[in-house]
Amino acid sequence: MKNKKEKFSYIKWFTLGFFLLAVTLISGCQPLKETSGLERIIARGYVNVGTLFGPNSYYLDAHGPAGFEYELAQKYADYLGVELKVVPSYNLEELFPKLDSGDVDFLAAGLAVTPKRLARYNFAPSYDQVSQKLVFKQGNVRPRALKDLTGSFMVTSSSSHAENLVKLKEEHSELSWQETSELDSEELLVKVLEGELDYTVSDSHTLAINRRYYPEISIGFTIKEPEPLAWLVSKEQDDSILASLIEFFGQVHQDGTLLALDDKYYGHVEQFNYVDTRMFIRAIEKKLPKYQDLFVKHNQELDWRLLAAISYQESHWEPHARSYTGVRGMMMLTLATAKQMGIKSRLDAEQSIRGGAKYFKKLINRMPARIPVPDRIWFALASYNVGFGHLNDARIITEQQGGDPDRWVEVKKRLPLLKQKKYYKHTKYGYARGDEPVNYVENIRRYYDTLTWMDDKAKKERMLNEAVKSDETELIEGSGELEPGKQASLDGD
Repeated sequence: MKNKKEKFSYIKWFTLGFFLLAVTLISGCQPLKETSGLERIIARGYVNVGTLFGPNSYYLDAHGPAGFEYELAQKYADYLGVELKVVPSYNLEELFPKLDSGDVDFLAAGLAVTPKRLARYNFAPSYDQVSQKLVFKQGNVRPRALKDLTGSFMVTSSSSHAENLVKLKEEHSELSWQETSELDSEELLVKVLEGELDYTVSDSHTLAINRRYYPEISIGFTIKEPEPLAWLVSKEQDDSILASLIEFFGQVHQDGTLLALDDKYYGHVEQFNYVDTRMFIRAIEKKLPKYQDLFVKHNQELDWRLLAAISYQESHWEPHARSYTGVRGMMMLTLATAKQMGIKSRLDAEQSIRGGAKYFKKLINRMPARIPVPDRIWFALASYNVGFGHLNDARIITEQQGGDPDRWVEVKKRLPLLKQKKYYKHTKYGYARGDEPVNYVENIRRYYDTLTWMDDKAKKERMLNEAVKSDETELIEGSGELEPGKQASLDGD
């Protein structure tokens, strides 16, 4: 995946092209119908958006709806001053007909701009780009080219992956694969992991997210170079909705909204370390159960899993961990911080967790109220690592350079500048290894995501097992021998 600067530079020019297109559409087309598509949306007070269920687009967590596409669509609804109504689908074959029939006003589902789709639909400006990766299971022979694909190969039907394979087959006649409408790309990744498939294709951002949970999924080669993602609008509509989307994307590109949203969902997953991910998953299974209740008990009204992620980054859940700087224990507290938090022994796991949680909550509360979640959480984590003073120095540099000092995605680019004399000599707190808090925060975000996913999965499994046991109990309690005559009638005439 390209770095953020290159990627968003590309998208900026892509958006500029669409802006010019908008001018042409608005000025060159015939006057809009008496009631345009956009006017209907505003008149009824809501916009219908088609999307897909999944972590990249739309899902429900403990706090309600979430997902990159959902949040971006919500911002568009806010931009229009209307309510957002999400119309989710389970697969692409379900999704496109909803746009064709007019059930939704446009599609926001991480869809690639492909020649086949361009022939049927209009696209709003691109907001991201992804490449297609051929994936296989770690430990199997790595395929390095199309000619190496000798096993079972499946992709989702109606996907950009399937469209690309059809094109590749024109030059590689031996290429063969299966298509399915029953499984999405993430379910196909699981099939590869379980050995039921040898290969599938995954978009780079989908792969980046899922490798946190399934580190054995490996990349064979890039099967399709980066292509833009964009929202789809029906060509049967007038141009009013498309024109409004062009204006909207121009705004969110310009004010940094899109960059911040991209960082929220993908900024911390671009780097992948197989060994570290495997070690963490193993630690969740082996070490965490011993300390989980302590994180829950002393959570300070925070998500205990975030505190556990901090502790793993600090000490790998080792109560007697010690750093050359003198910090010690599960939460690696300094002696001064431990005294401030009322901790007598930093080597006592419970005391360390209690002190660390209390201190972290204090750092969160110290952040200016205008800084929203989750940015204030990431700022507090950076402060936990490098200190509140150095963090503020980086925020001041950010503001001086025209960036937003209240957004983590902006400040994390300036923290490493604290290592350079031409910057730190003008700061209040001076030199700091500013790259360390950036790595620190991104590591914890990855650990937190993985732990949350595994914990939620375990909860669902427990609920399912309890439901099965309950059903079995009801069957046993409700069973009994039938009278001979009744049994005969059940057996048949």
